[in-house]
Amino acid sequence: MTTPSYPPKPSPGDRIAVISPSSGLPGLFPRPHELGLERLRKEYGLEPVEYPATRKMGSTPQERADDIHAAFADPDIKAIVASIGGDDQITVLPLLDRELIAANPKPFFGMSDNTNLLAFLRNAGIVSYHGASVMCELGRPGAMHPQTAESLRAALFTSGEYELKPAERWNDVNRDWADPATFDAEPETRPGTGWTWVNPDRVVEGRSWGGCLEILGWLLMADREVSHDLTEYDGGVLLLETSEDLPSATEVFSTMRNMGERGLLQRFSALLMGRAKTWSFERPNSPQEAARYAAGQREAVLHAMRVYAPDTTIVLDVDFGHTDPQLVIPYGGIVRVDGPARRVIVTY
Repeated sequence: MTTPSYPPKPSPGDRIAVISPSSGLPGLFPRPHELGLERLRKEYGLEPVEYPATRKMGSTPQERADDIHAAFADPDIKAIVASIGGDDQITVLPLLDRELIAANPKPFFGMSDNTNLLAFLRNAGIVSYHGASVMCELGRPGAMHPQTAESLRAALFTSGEYELKPAERWNDVNRDWADPATFDAEPETRPGTGWTWVNPDRVVEGRSWGGCLEILGWLLMADREVSHDLTEYDGGVLLLETSEDLPSATEVFSTMRNMGERGLLQRFSALLMGRAKTWSFERPNSPQEAARYAAGQREAVLHAMRVYAPDTTIVLDVDFGHTDPQLVIPYGGIVRVDGPARRVIVTY
């Protein structure tokens, strides 16, 4: 594997691609998508360029692969942002031209099902960015969360160190995109609870890998984009977070156990575990139910790590993934986890 390198950054005024490598939900819910495009223009000074499958529900894997290739190959496109996630991007991976993409490195931003593409890009030698989809973060009702907005701005335009900080206020309860009233005001938030540190007796600095735990499980089952040479992950920082599917504590432990049995968990010197999303339209948990769910997931994570990697430095409830705010983390880039100082610093 080629050590991932940081691609050139866009500048205000540049054109950036907006694609849907997974689901074409912008076609079903145009309001958050168009709000996100508007913010890219007005707040970031960038000109978004949509591709044929961006708003197409039910697009084929080949159509989505064609959009990815076109976005990377176009010299006028300076960065690429996913509209949203989905659940079948794994079917796009075999269709991608690794040489074309590696020869045209650009910053890519996405999360959730885009874990597939993030892992692909890391293996192609390109640092990408976990976070900041158009519909969810840029299209947030009322205004972007200030911590998301600041993190995204730094990741888009700057190179160098950036300190991630616990959310001052956060939220994981969604409102219906089909209801126009959803966009009349910002989501209700609640006070932040900080991060929990385990084995914080050292400083770890390494390259990141991971993403949405459910998608990593699929990649492992399909044997795609997970290196067979596990030494490539030695000393790295593992990123894990869970989705709005709200996997049970048993499912979280089982996936991590299998990662441990494969020898993966033991390779990383630090783990950043994203704050658990505890509410969905299918499971609208009460605050008490949500608290129990989050506690169960934390214990599942710690159980797996105690069995397979008991000395790893762990930071729980980090604000990335499917909750709000969403801090952007370089994928394949440098992350420093400073236990004694209780600081997490990324290099954009």
